[in-house]
Amino acid sequence: MKNAWKIRLAERRDVGELLGIEEAQFPEPWTRRILLDEIENTETRRYTVAVENKRIVGYLGIMFALEELHVNTIGILPPEEGRGIASSLLDEAWADAKERAIKRATLEVAVSNQRAIDLYYRYGFRPVGVRKNYYEKSNEDALILWADLSSEPPEPPSTLE
Repeated sequence: MKNAWKIRLAERRDVGELLGIEEAQFPEPWTRRILLDEIENTETRRYTVAVENKRIVGYLGIMFALEELHVNTIGILPPEEGRGIASSLLDEAWADAKERAIKRATLEVAVSNQRAIDLYYRYGFRPVGVRKNYYEKSNEDALILWADLSSEPPEPPSTLE
């Protein structure tokens, strides 16, 4: 089945919609300035958006450092969750990372965010540690996850995230 959304690089004009997703998804949303700085730093960052019917339904921000990729943020509009948008964004990022000869990926995720953890496990991420009180407002811990990107890509999920 073909996706109804298209993935493209994020642009300055997208920041308003990204802020809306940030505020709907995260207890500590990023600011307009942070998002603009991230999008405009194309030397070490790569932000993509999933667009459907002229609106952004999800986005992914990654950072490159040496032979590693760091997932900075991923957000999906709450009513659009579970449709495979996050998987599409990650698939596209993994393809780009392979072209860049990136070998490993890492990220932090709230320990309570089981839906995201399950998604990341499908992509080969595994826990290597915990950052205590990583999220300031909630004092919640974050799992530190790592994945080996040099192996074969993940099998498509049997169910959508």
